[in-house]
Amino acid sequence: MNFNLSLALAASLALTTTTLATTALAVEPPNPPAAKAFQIGTLQAWSLHDADFGILNDGKTFGADVGPVEVAKVLAAAAMPTDKIPVSIDALLIKTGDRLVLLDTGLGPFAANQLVASLKLAGFEPGQVTDILITHSHSDHVFGLTTQAKTLTFPNATVRMTSKEWDWMKSLAQNAAVTALIASKVKTFEPGAELAPGITAVALDGHTPGHSGFEVRSGTARLLDVGDLVHSSVVSLAKPEWAMGFDSDKVLGKATRRAELNALAKSGELVFAPHFPFPGVGHIVAQGDGFVWKPGVE
Repeated sequence: MNFNLSLALAASLALTTTTLATTALAVEPPNPPAAKAFQIGTLQAWSLHDADFGILNDGKTFGADVGPVEVAKVLAAAAMPTDKIPVSIDALLIKTGDRLVLLDTGLGPFAANQLVASLKLAGFEPGQVTDILITHSHSDHVFGLTTQAKTLTFPNATVRMTSKEWDWMKSLAQNAAVTALIASKVKTFEPGAELAPGITAVALDGHTPGHSGFEVRSGTARLLDVGDLVHSSVVSLAKPEWAMGFDSDKVLGKATRRAELNALAKSGELVFAPHFPFPGVGHIVAQGDGFVWKPGVE
């Protein structure tokens, strides 16, 4: 990520909430567009890369209730630098029947439309996307819905999010431009709804008012897109009980994170975590009082 793009990213994140506005972001080296194909049973899936950045270990975001010294201990134990936490931005693409379903849309113009370039590497054009499922309306998940020219990036897609999330997104003045452009395309749902063949919404409460995960099923194969249940493949798993500054309800966020990670470790279900290192696909494994990330489809 170049310096100008990092500034644009910081500005875009600052549009989302007061917490994000005070987040210190670190410049990361540029990474090219990428698409990683894999199977979920008989369904074809792709992880699409959008951007990378680092969140400084300043006590405002990760471990907001324990401070940077404790976060640094966790990072050091994982042989990682202790001054910042690397975070990726990725999206999931699923081909199910005659539907091409995109789960989240990245930063759009604030990441030089890199997600579209990754989509093209997977062999598709934006006009082929039929459905967009939004986990939540933070900028790094919805700004890719529109282009720099203020048009729809995916003109033929229906945009789906929970009714609570859509209400919240509309209430934020900083989202007004995106909201106005997508309003006629939005169709809301409630947790538990089947949104496309084999794709069901799962409530993951605490991050935003209507935050949703998406479970993909094909035969006995399952994958859960966890959205922003977790952000770091190290800190979020080692210490799920620590507060995340991005969560709108930090107490509920902690409880949901612990419960879901317990369930995923027990079931062995495949996970897509959009902020883990690309391609963000793997398994949650219990270790001590916390968990570790095992990347890979197998």
